[in-house]
Amino acid sequence: MAYGDMALEDLRAYSPASNEPDDFQSFWSATLDESRAKKRETVVTAHDNHLTAIDTWDVTFSGFGGNPIRAWLHLPAGTDARLPCVVQYIGYGGGRGLAHENLLWALAGYAHLVVDSRGQGASWSVGDTADPSGGEPAVPGVMTRGIESPETYYYRRLITDAALAVEVARELEAVDPDRVYTTGVSQGGGLAIAAASLGKANGAMPDVPFLCDFPRAVWIADTTPYSEVAAYLSTHRTSVEAVFTTLSYMDGVTFARHAAAPALFSVALMDDICPPSTVYGAYNAWAGEKRIREWSFNRHEGGLAFQQIEQLEWLSGVL
Repeated sequence: MAYGDMALEDLRAYSPASNEPDDFQSFWSATLDESRAKKRETVVTAHDNHLTAIDTWDVTFSGFGGNPIRAWLHLPAGTDARLPCVVQYIGYGGGRGLAHENLLWALAGYAHLVVDSRGQGASWSVGDTADPSGGEPAVPGVMTRGIESPETYYYRRLITDAALAVEVARELEAVDPDRVYTTGVSQGGGLAIAAASLGKANGAMPDVPFLCDFPRAVWIADTTPYSEVAAYLSTHRTSVEAVFTTLSYMDGVTFARHAAAPALFSVALMDDICPPSTVYGAYNAWAGEKRIREWSFNRHEGGLAFQQIEQLEWLSGVL
């Protein structure tokens, strides 16, 4: 993408117009309450990860509509104290992976809850959670499943799962309920924003977040996943208003406006998947204390291991 989005000084000042629906907060309050009313007992089972430094549990908890959602809980081996917890969400198309993957936060001394993404986990990492809802005509991918209504939209279900994962983390015996933080890359970053806002997490670390500033993202991003929405509207020509109304309930910019906890964002200034302006839209809207790390010459990969160092240092400082 090079620097084709906005000049850096414009990015740092960018504030998208609010597209918050009048009933945004009541919509999400009712959605979460409906799923809490169908809550089932969380099941935590010891799992052999074939490692000696990390202990792993297979967790099944109630997500949207009481649907079972899978997660891994990783802990430093032999831990008996309550630990700060990092709840991690997965990028687009991926799942929670295998039990010996993705262990950074447990190796750093934290409880680490890796949340599966319903109906995903077949593109680049393994998933184990079905999506019982859906089935409407959609462009390949999940961006347009049920997109004509906020009640039927796929991301209503996934965001609910993400928010309830924060609540579940606080209930786990190994977790300090006053120190629960969200993180994720791309789609995981967008979920980290929404879950921190809805679940009132103690902090968030969104990395090159997706699901932000939909009105701009769908117009300027010509790569997937945002282009799935454009492709859908190229055939469903009369659905533009309905689609963007649905997306307004899922927008990371609006969730950020209601988030009071501290946050560490990252942005890649050559990102052609999550355009930098859309990330800054959410970052600049974030209501709590915040900081952003810019990766000037990177695309959607962002800072990778360099960003992990930033996160480790930031979270240590917050704690």
